Amino acid sequence: NGDYCGGTVQVIPHITNEIKACIYKVGASGEKHSENPHTSDTNIVITEIGGTVGDIESTPFLEAIRQVIIEAGRENAMCIHVTLMPYITGSHELKSKPTQHSVKELLSQGIVPGVIVCRSETEIPLALREKISLFCNVRKQDVIQNLTAGSLYEVPLLLENEGLADCVCRHLSLENRTPDLSDWIKMTDRQKAAKGTVTVGLVGKYVSLPDAYLSLAEALRHGGIEDGVNVEIKWIDAEELSSSNADEILSGCDGICVPGAFGERGTAGMIKASCYARQNKVPYLGIGMGMQMAVVEFARNVAGIKDADSREFNENGQNNVIIINGDVPSKGGTMRLGLCPCKLEKDSRAYEIYGRDLIEHRHRHRFEFNNEYRKVLAEHGMVCTGISPDGSLVEIIEIPEHPWFIGVQFHPEFKSRPNKPEKLFISFINAAKTAASPVLQG
Repeated sequence: NGDYCGGTVQVIPHITNEIKACIYKVGASGEKHSENPHTSDTNIVITEIGGTVGDIESTPFLEAIRQVIIEAGRENAMCIHVTLMPYITGSHELKSKPTQHSVKELLSQGIVPGVIVCRSETEIPLALREKISLFCNVRKQDVIQNLTAGSLYEVPLLLENEGLADCVCRHLSLENRTPDLSDWIKMTDRQKAAKGTVTVGLVGKYVSLPDAYLSLAEALRHGGIEDGVNVEIKWIDAEELSSSNADEILSGCDGICVPGAFGERGTAGMIKASCYARQNKVPYLGIGMGMQMAVVEFARNVAGIKDADSREFNENGQNNVIIINGDVPSKGGTMRLGLCPCKLEKDSRAYEIYGRDLIEHRHRHRFEFNNEYRKVLAEHGMVCTGISPDGSLVEIIEIPEHPWFIGVQFHPEFKSRPNKPEKLFISFINAAKTAASPVLQG
């Protein structure tokens, strides 16, 4: 925009100031005091800096953190440094040298760690903690072991038992209250007590990097925790799924989930997955593009609209059942982002799941259901059961004659938590459990 008027854009202070602004914005975004609207009720801001100390990519972020600690005051800020403590099987010993070198590198950046969390596969002996304390200039109580847990959700309980919260409260001069973790403990106990396994086929474009679907994968597991069953995810590359191998690949799935995506690549496989689930009465959950491809498949193979397509791939299609938001010629400014309301039809599975007529979920998509096809698809058995309050946007589609077939435009996985699973995933996993072996049904 020419804001610098020819001046030099520098890493420091321009980039570091932007990083700091993002951190401070989190604290400022909390609830405001009624007496002073410029003051936030937020007491603590937690910021994670990923990567490895010493990497050139993380240097501006570490410098920004150093400045934050100075600006906030050392009594109001602290650094928790997570390090790896490898176990050498040949000599049966844990090595502290990587931790020592990492702390030394961090100190060279001007950041003094208040707590060192050591990621370890085995118990860290007291003598080794004392060694780290001595060479890394922290109290031995501030050397916290982070052992491998049976479940990701056991880690907070383990860290609490190790005294991490005590260390933080002492450093920041906060009241050290005993947290009520009973709800979390009950959740982990349910996870441990789960019996049987349901297999969910996740048909996506980015399965070579499963972390791309991390929120969705965990949300599916949250549904399993609530329903007392383990969830095994079968990662299926949408590009490799076709009519010739769909039966072989999908036959062992108790449920099929097609997540959101952008672009045409892999969509033929997503359409085939939707078709397989519909024809074989397998529970199906489509999210974003997963919903859109289910609409395209149904229009082609049930409603008889053979050239049904999405404008995302066929801009000049005669029967685009999926169109760009507002059906404008340019993609600019058409992305629907953030929380949007959705009104549910009372005589629907969605209403049965949520138990109320208005829900809100987060969105991230550009293309929408074409309202011109609502009536014809409904006549053939696919109904729109979730609509924006103004009636203009389709949010949820269902096939009532199917045991469980739902597609949603929004991303329910973003609101799911292990101790508060999103209701759509509870219902989907329950349907998959019902579709599985009689042992699981019992």
